[in-house]
Amino acid sequence: MTEADLLQLLARGEDSRQQFKRDVTNADGLAAELVAFANSEGGRLFIGVHDNGTIAGLDAADVQRINQLIGNATSQHVRPAVHPTTENVATSLGLVIVVTVPDGHAKPYQDNSGRFWVKQGADKRQVTAREELQRLFQRAGLLFADVVPVAGSSAANIDRKAFTAYFEKRYGRRPEADGQLLDQVLQNTGLGDGTELNLAGVMLFAERPQRFRPAFMIKAVAFPGTVLHDMRYLDSEDIDGTLPEQFTRAFAFIKRNLRHVQGDQGFNSLGRLEIPEAALEELLVNALIHRDYFTSASIRVLVFADRVEIISPGHLPDSLNIEAIRCGVTNRRNPTLTDHAVQLLPYRGLGSGIRRALEAGAEVDFDDDVRGNQFRAVVKRPATQQITPQVTPPVIPPVAPPVAALIRALGVVGELGNAEIRARLQIKDRADLRDRFVRPSMAGGWVEMTIPDKPSSRMQKYRLTAAGRVLLEQLTQ
Repeated sequence: MTEADLLQLLARGEDSRQQFKRDVTNADGLAAELVAFANSEGGRLFIGVHDNGTIAGLDAADVQRINQLIGNATSQHVRPAVHPTTENVATSLGLVIVVTVPDGHAKPYQDNSGRFWVKQGADKRQVTAREELQRLFQRAGLLFADVVPVAGSSAANIDRKAFTAYFEKRYGRRPEADGQLLDQVLQNTGLGDGTELNLAGVMLFAERPQRFRPAFMIKAVAFPGTVLHDMRYLDSEDIDGTLPEQFTRAFAFIKRNLRHVQGDQGFNSLGRLEIPEAALEELLVNALIHRDYFTSASIRVLVFADRVEIISPGHLPDSLNIEAIRCGVTNRRNPTLTDHAVQLLPYRGLGSGIRRALEAGAEVDFDDDVRGNQFRAVVKRPATQQITPQVTPPVIPPVAPPVAALIRALGVVGELGNAEIRARLQIKDRADLRDRFVRPSMAGGWVEMTIPDKPSSRMQKYRLTAAGRVLLEQLTQ
């Protein structure tokens, strides 16, 4: 690297892929920087550079000392060890050490104190929230959300009729044919551990999956216009149940809120859906199977006058990008769920779903929102077919009384902590507050945490989202 090359890089300033240091003197501090880069797709550390990007320079003694410090930090202060490369760049003001940290293949990395770091903009941030730690391990292939046991569940929660029908179809015999108890059959098929169901077992075969995971459902809304903050809507539905049930109801919701066009069909024909059904089917199935189940949020299906959006929690895994999925590259985020879903949903696997959606003739855009931790598929509706539908007056969405009570309370005060909510709403049981008030409100997208990275913080409070404020206005009308 020449001085001119270096100056060109420094002129870009600091960001999540490059950081400036005037000097480094502490192995622990350096290790934290290396860990953050290795956990966050890699980057460069420029040593001998001021925060504003101007060169401070190092002498030969500095370079020798810092290189020894780098070797010490990478081998003894980072677990597992990282393997950066260094380059000494000569400038008119002295030497600059460029430390290049590759995207780690042995994630997650931690420092000598067991702390996990990731990049956040030009700075680094310690990961403490349980869900984010789980996602780090998930990206490393060390933990899968679909096989995590669901506390309080058991074989008694299984829909025996649905499971028996599935088992007979797949294995050609009844579950009890070998004389095994249901607990053992579920364990053998990867749907439980012999005592509790795992998430795949709950979401595929439990009689009431949302009893255990209330957020794992689909929120569907059809709007008359093209903006999300429109207070009017044509249709809405909270779609719960097992994944096969959610697919069936969500697909029906989309179809009833789209138009049929005659095309070359006969006069008495119902016509074809304005968006190819095969494309919608593939995108919806992909959202249900490949979403991040470590993120406690609902899938959203939004039908606008000009498009359909299917938004699933969790951005693409590190090994994927939009170009890759367009070409059929896949990453099985939920392998157990995927294995069983082939038998229960119109899903073929092998990374072919997105390609089939595109080949069906639909015009689809994708948005991998890393900061918002969501993936969005946007299917355009044919412009020539757009008709402005008759708009019904604003209608209050179907919300449970506890949710409405919490929204009204937050509308008065602004932000409230757990203890403040319990006092204001006269709730004695903490679990009752969590399960009937807070979780459903957050799952609906109406309430959010003030400190989302630290859900268990004693300073945690809750506030209304933009959607919550719209709902508040309707509740108070």
